[in-house]
Amino acid sequence: MIGSVAIGLLGLLSLSIPVGIVLFLLGFGVDVFFSPFPLIKGLGNMVWSSSNSATLIAIPFFVLLGEILVRSGVATRTYAALDRWVSWMPGGLVHANIATATMFSATSGSSVATAATVATVAMPQAEKLGYDPKLFSGAIAAGGTLGIMIPPSINLIVYGFLTQTSIPKLFLAGLIPGIALAIAFSVAVMIICLIKPSLGGERRVFPLAEMMRALVNLGPIILLFMMIIGSIYNGWATPTEAAAVGVAGAFVIAAGFGGVSMQMIADSLYGMVKITSMIMLVVIGATFLNFTLASAGLGQELEAFLAGLGLSPFGTILVIVMIYIVLGFFIETLSLMVVTIPIIVPLVVEMGYDPIWFGILMIVLIEMALITPPVGLNLYVVQGARKSGNISDVMLGTIPFALVMLGMVAALIAFPQIALFLPQAL
Repeated sequence: MIGSVAIGLLGLLSLSIPVGIVLFLLGFGVDVFFSPFPLIKGLGNMVWSSSNSATLIAIPFFVLLGEILVRSGVATRTYAALDRWVSWMPGGLVHANIATATMFSATSGSSVATAATVATVAMPQAEKLGYDPKLFSGAIAAGGTLGIMIPPSINLIVYGFLTQTSIPKLFLAGLIPGIALAIAFSVAVMIICLIKPSLGGERRVFPLAEMMRALVNLGPIILLFMMIIGSIYNGWATPTEAAAVGVAGAFVIAAGFGGVSMQMIADSLYGMVKITSMIMLVVIGATFLNFTLASAGLGQELEAFLAGLGLSPFGTILVIVMIYIVLGFFIETLSLMVVTIPIIVPLVVEMGYDPIWFGILMIVLIEMALITPPVGLNLYVVQGARKSGNISDVMLGTIPFALVMLGMVAALIAFPQIALFLPQAL
């Protein structure tokens, strides 16, 4: 059954069939060939129960928030402001890519949206200033992955929904690892550019007065982040309500910068509908596939397989990490999450591990999947913004950042408090 599902998944995806439809088709296949019961009769209930949740309303709100910031020109202003503050370091404007991705991760909640935003704004600068296309584009692809780690994160909302784990605690748990990854990315860039300065382009130093004026464009984004996160942790709003507050705040910021128009509003709403529809189709399809797999006995078989290996809990975690790394090469990240969470997380919790800690560990592995070929979505997003050159440049450019993510995986396993300190302290 596992082999058939894996082959079917890769085969259907290779035909360019949408991921959500592929998950439904695989569920139908498991029902027909491996289940003694007519599971398809539960399809209607699966569709309804997997989408009838107030928690999931946060997804379209956070998507809309990001769309408003991008389409109103706030992203361009933020990038220019960060350029003034970080381009003096070895690597120059590459640090602005990472810093801008970090700031937009704190508002958009989407990795692909963050990567697309930064790539659209930054790519014209790479050619103009003579940066190495590999390192420059690789930093954008890797920086974009922070969108699913730094709160508010759509993927953490999905994880919390599927595991019935506190979403505010997951948001807190992702804060330190997310910021640490952003800093580690910049340190990696500095080391690379100190060894080979030609990769980093020109280092530029701006007058202090100009740097201070640039803060006007950074303040609203920081205020928006504090508004969203502060409303959650002060008990004023649930994550869903905070998302709605964030949309209102983003609209006010866009209006303040003169970026609001009927066309901008229409484009933002259209983008929200497209992205939210894709996410929900994947969630619903994966819920049905998980239902058929569980009913056909996969959960018990996988549990028996891992138990049969005779490994310690630590050894089992290492096996799970390897499984996610391998699957991340071939399966779209949101699909990978929703397909594996109902099977893997109960086993991890049964071994005594904290589900919040494992959620953050999984997100780092999912981040790696976003920048590893052949299915890494951020690679294609950045390449699409480049409009020239070969995608192999982007792939090679992400290698140092993937190694940094592996280091974060090791650090989280060795020191779980990296993720658990803030949830426990607050």
